[in-house]
Amino acid sequence: MCRLGDLARERGAAALLDGEQVALFRLADDTVLAVQQRDPFSGAHVMSRGIVGSRGDVPTVASPMYKQVFDLRTGRCLDAVGREPQDLRTWPVRLDGDVVLVGGAPAAPPGAGPVPAESVPADSVPAGPVPADSVPPAPVPAAPAPAGPGAGVAP
Repeated sequence: MCRLGDLARERGAAALLDGEQVALFRLADDTVLAVQQRDPFSGAHVMSRGIVGSRGDVPTVASPMYKQVFDLRTGRCLDAVGREPQDLRTWPVRLDGDVVLVGGAPAAPPGAGPVPAESVPADSVPAGPVPADSVPPAPVPAAPAPAGPGAGVAP
């Protein structure tokens, strides 16, 4: 997918994996995790722009849209901010030297824990940088309509 050094610590980066947008996160200990780029609550492809943090020893990302918090290892929604929880899809990630490999065996469902790195074949994903212009821009959500009688009408 890319080289470890291409990913900033405690930040996300968008990538394409078989035509699907993926958000890669490099943690402070150089662990790399992959979740879907699409925010399930807004529909925008923005998860790589989320705020990386933790809850105890659980690495998390907060969506930049509505601030739902997700476990980066499992994709489980930890805080739905008053909405019905929706989980993120995850992908197994492993390092081959300094090359980040994403994909291979299907990821574990939320709550089952991460897929062991040894279950991902070394040749499952070719290495190579993803050009920044190959990731389509995220859609911009429409602004809410004004409410109330006469709202939005100029005086």
